[in-house]
Amino acid sequence: MGSFSIWHWLIVLLVVALIFGTKKLRNIGSDLGGAVKGFKEAVRAEDEAAKQVKEDGRTIEGEVKDKTHTKA
Repeated sequence: MGSFSIWHWLIVLLVVALIFGTKKLRNIGSDLGGAVKGFKEAVRAEDEAAKQVKEDGRTIEGEVKDKTHTKA
């Protein structure tokens, strides 16, 4: 099983396009692109929050007195 040539990949792409249709493939591509964009924005926001904490240099310390939870 050697590597596939460009012709093998073109045939696979053609078969996938025939099975799913180009409209569905386009929708899947845009959904995947949106997910990647959302992931990048979340990582960027997390990095900004971590950077802000490092710049402030403050630490909040506390102690838990009672771990029991009561439901009303």
